[in-house]
Amino acid sequence: MGPDFIFMLTRADRTIADAEARLPEALAAGVRHLGFKDVGLPAAALRRLADAIRRAGATTYLEVVSLDAQSETASARMAVDLGVDVLMGGVRPEAVTPIIAGSTIRYYPYPGEVVGHPCILAGSADATVESARRLLATPGVHGLDLLAYRFAGDAEGLMRAVCQAAADRPVVIAGSLDRAERLAAVVSAGASAFTVGTAALEGVFPCPPRLADQLAYILQARDRAAAGRAA
Repeated sequence: MGPDFIFMLTRADRTIADAEARLPEALAAGVRHLGFKDVGLPAAALRRLADAIRRAGATTYLEVVSLDAQSETASARMAVDLGVDVLMGGVRPEAVTPIIAGSTIRYYPYPGEVVGHPCILAGSADATVESARRLLATPGVHGLDLLAYRFAGDAEGLMRAVCQAAADRPVVIAGSLDRAERLAAVVSAGASAFTVGTAALEGVFPCPPRLADQLAYILQARDRAAAGRAA
């Protein structure tokens, strides 16, 4: 088995309006890691969504895409309030870690220079790897959320370098994973998990556009790549 597949109930870095209604399709397809963003739905709707994911026995992920300080701290408080399993994204561990301290939340911030919405990874690969090392040395940081395919340079080389720097700590590859070749590269790099949202919802993978078929394709592509790597 390869890295965990986290299906994000999101499009263009925003939680979709019908996220809760789409959840049964994802669960029926065998997805057991589900996430959403801190923007796109009001807090009450996000609470219902998180509760529904939890009742299904799946792992919950909240990804922060609001990068100003006030929004990021508000999102950390939301993560505690919702009781999610993993808080991903954001760029201010010094602000977030005190808020989630004492909870069971695992925290995976973005390494590197992250700008804009949808988020882009700017700066050099070396700077991103160094940022990853600094983050992993920060108390309260458990892993990383890497926007490898939002990087203008060698995404595959960056993934390998960050995963190597992380050693046995989790690295999630997020953003623009929209073809089997990229899924295989994630497996080859040794990442612990990856996210797909928009691509599956828009039916971009080469199979029927129905969400269940898209999710099944992603799981099968991951498993084929993992089997090839193990051979």
